[in-house]
Amino acid sequence: MAAGSTPVPHTPAARLAELRREGTTSSETLAFYDSLAPVPLEQLRGTWRGDELHTGHPLDGVLQRLGWYGKWFDGPEEAHPLLFEDTNGGVVAVDPRFVPLPVVRRWPRLLAHPAAVRVFRALLPLLRTRRPKARLVMAEYRSVATATMFYDRLPVSDAFRRVDDHTVLGAMWMRGMPGTYFFVLRRVDA
Repeated sequence: MAAGSTPVPHTPAARLAELRREGTTSSETLAFYDSLAPVPLEQLRGTWRGDELHTGHPLDGVLQRLGWYGKWFDGPEEAHPLLFEDTNGGVVAVDPRFVPLPVVRRWPRLLAHPAAVRVFRALLPLLRTRRPKARLVMAEYRSVATATMFYDRLPVSDAFRRVDDHTVLGAMWMRGMPGTYFFVLRRVDA
């Protein structure tokens, strides 16, 4: 190794930490995603804390500003794709059918505006659901069959790859929106 060069991380978790610390692009993240192992359905059961992986996608930062918590999988037919923190410190599942798709597709950054965040937070009790709003199936994405979540009422899918036993990298794509939005899920319950 040349003097002053940085050693290459040897584990997927180390590489993910490096991408988060140093910043990344969509193409660099896709290459990392493609290097990861698929996720079996049973590995996703439980509650997961979400975090965005900023790649320059139009949705970068939007979910965090809205108070996104993560996802909850209670089985293949019982997936809760959108968990948000409420104003009392609790976590609520939100019904994705209330997502304003035209705004998300055309002006995603508008959703991160402080006024939009205040409206969303005020409406959160009305948007909640106790019923699952997505399902998990093994589906092929980027030539690999892996656990993939399909939203019930939206043209949105999330495909997952394994970083380690407690961390997965999610790739979300939505019909009508260019590019792939990346996020990280870390298991909350053991």
